[in-house]
This record gives sequence, C-alpha cells and structure tokens, in this order.
Amino acid sequence: MTLRFRSLAELDTVAGHLIDAGSRYSVWLFDGEMGAGKTTLIKAVCQRLGVVNTVQSPTFSIVNEYVTNSGEPVYHFDCYRLRNEEEALDSGLEEYIDSGERCLIEWPERIAGLLPPDAWTIHLRVEDGERILETN
Repeated sequence: MTLRFRSLAELDTVAGHLIDAGSRYSVWLFDGEMGAGKTTLIKAVCQRLGVVNTVQSPTFSIVNEYVTNSGEPVYHFDCYRLRNEEEALDSGLEEYIDSGERCLIEWPERIAGLLPPDAWTIHLRVEDGERILETN
C-alpha cells in the first residue's frame, strides 16, 4: 500500500487506512528519517484507535503505555536512544511484543534482532513537500 499526503488535515484519513490495512498485525514498525513524521503519524493512529491518554514520544522513557476508550492497551516505543538490544530487553520490550497487544515502534532498526518476523513495517519519507507512506 502506498499513501501520499501533504497536510496534517489528511492524517486522520491516513490513520484510518493504516488501521484497516494493519488490523491483523500487533507489532507495527515505523521506519523513516528524523523529522519524517513518525511520532505525528502515531499520534493520529492512537487518536483513531480511541486512545484516551496524551500521546507523546517516549524518547527518554523508551515506552509509553496508553489505553483506548474500550480498555485496550497500546504500547508506543521510541528506540532512538537505545545503545544496544540489551537495553531494549531491560525495558521489557520482549514482554510487550509477546503480549499480542498493539505495539507501535519508532526506530525499529536499533532492535532488529528482537523483532518478530510478522511485524508490519510502515516506511515514511518526505519528498518534494509530500509525505509518502509505504507498507510491506
């Protein structure tokens, strides 16, 4: 699937398409350069899922735990500051991933050896002022 958008006003629609297309995956990997819009996209996905918490980047805490209005947990990881996979294990990442609950992971390349083979990858890039999103 490829989606293109220019405006933040389009994010709700984009998030809806992602939720529909990725419904069978519990682990979503958000791949893209710094500033591509990964966290902003995750905020839109969480809003569309009905998350009742404030969604923000877990850059320093590694993981933020959210809950939807129906009581479902959503886990948001930012692996940018991890020095190695051992730090990810210390944060309990494996237990979160194995839980079967939705895990949204930024900077997944930093923990590549810990990721399940059936994770869903969302590539995000900026080109000529347009965001281009491609999934596997």
